[in-house]
Amino acid sequence: MEWTFDKIITTEKELREILGHPQEIVTRKAINYIDENCRAFIENSPFITIATSDLNGNLDVSPKGDPPGFVKILNSKMLAIPDRPGNRRADTFTNLIKNPAIGLIFLIPGVKETLRVNGEAKIATDKKVLELLSCEGKLPLFAIIVNVKEAFMHCAKCMIRSKLWMSSDDAKERAVPSLAKALIDHSKIDITYQELDDQIKEDEKTNLY
Repeated sequence: MEWTFDKIITTEKELREILGHPQEIVTRKAINYIDENCRAFIENSPFITIATSDLNGNLDVSPKGDPPGFVKILNSKMLAIPDRPGNRRADTFTNLIKNPAIGLIFLIPGVKETLRVNGEAKIATDKKVLELLSCEGKLPLFAIIVNVKEAFMHCAKCMIRSKLWMSSDDAKERAVPSLAKALIDHSKIDITYQELDDQIKEDEKTNLY
């Protein structure tokens, strides 16, 4: 069956007429550095996805996994990601050589929120950083060095809808800050953590679909 579509959104004005606009706390939640909230998330994350693109706009998203904290925070504006043995397609690397733009999503099993980091990256082989990224006595061949331009926490709705962590124990104490804490710390909105946490939980119950 061949599909054709007549009602195509082509402008942001058309989009916003249907979607509406985000609240102030959402528009102000992105920061350009790694703070204590982002640090806690990165240090507890065993899995990330890496999005890159070549100069023609051909996109690639690659998964990376290792023990929690495998992505190292070099400073508040810089991350280092190890490359482990794989299929040698090197899509991420060949894209970064042409176009340094990079997007990351950090996931933690059982934690419904995610951390998103965007920036620019380069490929390094300096021994000092490869040693920092070693695992089980083996050094990676390369390190992806990410200069952070944007970092923010993303809400839990996609995880709730997908039931991705449905077998996790919600009563278990979190090892990372809540979305409410990260949003308030990043956006500087005048509201308490508990007030915003209550609003988020209510929104998750009543506004999933």
